[in-house]
Amino acid sequence: MKLYEEAKERYAALGSDAEEAMKRLASIKISMHCWQGDDVKGFLFRDRELSGGIQATGNYPGAARTPDELRADMDKAFSLIPGKHKVNLHSTYADTEESIDLDAIEPRHYASWVQWAKEHGLGLDFNPTCFSHEKAESGYTLSSADEGIRRFWIEHCRRSRRVGEYFGKELGQKCVTNVWIPDGSKDVPVDRYAPRLRLKESLDEIFAEKLDPAANLDAVESKLFGIGSESYVVGSHEFYMGYAMKNNVAVCLDAGHFHPTEVISNKLSSLLLFSDEMLLHVSRPVRWDSDHVVALDDELQEIANEVIRNGLADRIHIGLDFFDASINRVAAWVIGMRNMQKALLRALLEPTAVMKKLELDGDYTARLAYLEEMKAMPWQAVWDEFCERQGVPAGLAWLDEVRGYEKKILAERV
Repeated sequence: MKLYEEAKERYAALGSDAEEAMKRLASIKISMHCWQGDDVKGFLFRDRELSGGIQATGNYPGAARTPDELRADMDKAFSLIPGKHKVNLHSTYADTEESIDLDAIEPRHYASWVQWAKEHGLGLDFNPTCFSHEKAESGYTLSSADEGIRRFWIEHCRRSRRVGEYFGKELGQKCVTNVWIPDGSKDVPVDRYAPRLRLKESLDEIFAEKLDPAANLDAVESKLFGIGSESYVVGSHEFYMGYAMKNNVAVCLDAGHFHPTEVISNKLSSLLLFSDEMLLHVSRPVRWDSDHVVALDDELQEIANEVIRNGLADRIHIGLDFFDASINRVAAWVIGMRNMQKALLRALLEPTAVMKKLELDGDYTARLAYLEEMKAMPWQAVWDEFCERQGVPAGLAWLDEVRGYEKKILAERV
C-alpha cells in the first residue's frame, strides 16, 4: 500500500489519476482464446491433423481433451487474471454427443458454453473454422472454384453467425464473430481476380441474413501469407479493408498477419475514421504468424497507447491469438492476458491531456520529456494494487498456483 500511495502521488504530480486508471482498466474486457488450451484441436474432429497453415509446436503435457477439462483450465487461468473478460471459441469446440459436420452446427451445440459463461460472468466470441477439414484440403474454401465446396463453407459461416447472435442475446454482451480463411496458393497463380470475386460473392451471401447488431458483430480477418499460401492469399488486407468499409463489417487486424516491419498499431486511427468498430488479434509474431505468447514489448505498448490515447476502448475489441504447446498452457494464458492489461494500464496512467496540449502548442521538447519520463514511472506499484483489489495474486505469486494445478490436475492427463 505504501508503494502504491507513493506511486499515486508521483502520477498526480504529472496530471494522472491512478484511481481512475484502475477503474477504467477494470472495465476493459479482453477475449481469451480457447485454442491455446488444447493446441487448436477442438472437439468435433479430435483425430484430424491441423491444416490450413495452422500449427501448434511443442509437446508440453496436460493439454485439455474434453470441454470440461478446457473449461476447468480456463477457470484456473481466470482466477489469476484481474477483471471479468470474454472467451473466444472456434466452431470445432462444440460440446455435443451428436456426430455433426460444420455445415450442421446450431446454437444448441454450444449451450454448455453459454451456461458456463453465465455462471462466471463472461462473454463469448466466435469463429467459423475453415481449416483442418477435408473440404479445405485444396487450399480454397469460400473462394473455391468448386461450387459444392464453396456452398459447404458458406453454410458453415452462416450458421456460425447465428451461434454468435445466440451468444450475444443469452449473455447480454455483443459477440464478435470473426471470419478467417486460409485460401491461397503456394506458387504464383495466373488468375488472382477470380478467387477474390468468388470470395466477395460468398461473403455477400453469408452476411445477407440480418442479425441483431447489439448481439453480433461481424468481422473479417486478412493475412499476408501462410504455410501453403506463400505466394498468394485471397483474403488480403486490401481485400478485407475494402470489403469491410463498403459493407459495414469490422476489420480484424492480427499482429502477426503483416510484413515483419509492418505493425498494426499505426493502422488503428486510420481505419476507425471509416468504421464504427474493429477487432484486434494480439499475438507476438517472431517470424510472421508464429503466434508466440504475448510479451510486454514495444508493439504491444503502442497498440495499447493507440487504444487509450485516442479514446477507442469502446470501439476496439481486443482478443489474444497464440498457440504455444512448448510451455504450460494455463501459464501462457495468464502471461498473455496480464501483459495485455499491463500495457493498457501503462497507457491509462499517462497524462494524455497534458501531452496532447504540449503537442498542439508545438512544445515538442516537453512532449518528449514527458514521454521519456513515463517509461521510468512506478506503474508496477499501481498494477500490484489493481491485482490486490481484484482478488488475484500480484507479482509472480500466480506461478506457484499454476505449478500446483499442474501437479494436481494436468499431470494426470495422458
